[in-house]
Amino acid sequence: MTGFDELRLTGVGRRFGTADALADLDLTIQRGEFIALLGPSGCGKSTALNCLAGLLPLTAGSIWQDDQRIDTLPPEKRGFGMVFQNYALFPHLTVRDNIAFGLRMRRLPKDEVRRRTEAAIEMVRLVEHASKLPGQLSGGQQQRVAIARATVLEPSLVLMDEPLSNLDAKLRLEMRTEIRRLHQSLGLTTVYVTHDQEEALSMADRLVVMRLGRVQQIGTPEQVHTKPATWHVADFMGYRNLLPVTAGRVDGETIVVPLGGTTVEGVAQLPPQADGVAQTGALATGDQVVAAVRPEDVRLGNDDVAGLRGRVEVIEYQGRELAAEVVLSDGVRLHTRTDRKVEPGEHVSVSITPGRLLVYPSGGSAELPAAELATAGLAV
Repeated sequence: MTGFDELRLTGVGRRFGTADALADLDLTIQRGEFIALLGPSGCGKSTALNCLAGLLPLTAGSIWQDDQRIDTLPPEKRGFGMVFQNYALFPHLTVRDNIAFGLRMRRLPKDEVRRRTEAAIEMVRLVEHASKLPGQLSGGQQQRVAIARATVLEPSLVLMDEPLSNLDAKLRLEMRTEIRRLHQSLGLTTVYVTHDQEEALSMADRLVVMRLGRVQQIGTPEQVHTKPATWHVADFMGYRNLLPVTAGRVDGETIVVPLGGTTVEGVAQLPPQADGVAQTGALATGDQVVAAVRPEDVRLGNDDVAGLRGRVEVIEYQGRELAAEVVLSDGVRLHTRTDRKVEPGEHVSVSITPGRLLVYPSGGSAELPAAELATAGLAV
C-alpha cells in the first residue's frame, strides 16, 4: 500500500466482554507526523495500536487511509511496519537475513533485496554486525535491527509498541535520538506507544494522553506540558504536587486556594467537553478542586523571606539540583527542585511561580489523587 495524506480513526473502540479497553478514539494523523500514545499501564494505548495494526478487530468505529476504509483489511494488507517491545527477531537468522526477510516474502528481485537490505544496515549503523545472529548483539543493536526490518519495507506507517522499555537508561537516551533521526531522514509517519512522559515529550510532534481507555488530551508536547487538560494529565506530565482543597474566592480565571495556613492564587482550568468545546461553566467558591504545580515551580527561600513557611524533610541529590520535600505549617507536603544547598530539618520560606499553580475540578472525592487523600483528611 502506498503512502497517504492522512489517517483517520473515527469513534474507534475495543470491548473485551463488558469492559471497554478503548472507547471513542477520534484522531487524525497527517503524513510525516510522529504521534505518541501516552499513559499509564492499562490506559488503552497498546489496544489502540493493535487496533490500528489490525491485530485486534474493532468493536466500534472505523479507520480510514485517505478515502479507503482499512479496518476491514487484514494486517498484511495495510502496509504498516511494526516494532515490538521484545524485538521479535528470528534467532537463527543473521542481522542481514532478518532485515531482508520481509523483502524476500514479497518476492522482490534479488538485486533489489540486496540493495535495500544493505542500505538499511548502513542506515542503522550495523555494517560491522551484519553477519551476526541476534544473540550476539546488545539490546540496543537488536532494537536497531528491528527498526531496520520494519522500515526497509518502506511502509506508509510505522507502529512502535514501547520499543525502548527493555533497554538501560543510557541506551534509551541514545535510541530516542536514533528513532527521531530515522523518522526525519526517511520521512516516516510514526505512531509510538510509551508510558514515559519524558520520552514522549522529546520525540513526538503530538501527544495523545489516555486514561481508562479514553483520550484525555491531544496536543503538542508544549501544550500538554504547560496546560494539561485535567489533573489526571497534570499528574502524568510531572505535576507531582496535587493538592485536594476547597476553592476560595474566584475572579474570572483567578482562583484563591488555601495552602500552608494562608492562601495562594492559582489559574482555573476547565477541561474541554467530549466534543472538544470548552466548558461554559466556571469553578465557584466552595467547590472541591485539585491544585497542581510542578516541583520546579516551587521556590525555596530563607526563613526570614516572606512566603509560605515550611520545614525541609527529605533531600535527594540529583546532580546539579536537589529534590526536596517540604512540609508546610498545615501538614501539606510540597515537592520542589532547587539548586540551593538545604539540609533536612531546615526551616525555609516557599513561594510558587506566578501563574503556574493550576486549579482543576476534582470530579468528587473518589477521584482525588490517592497519595494526597490522607492530607485532605479523606479515607482511601
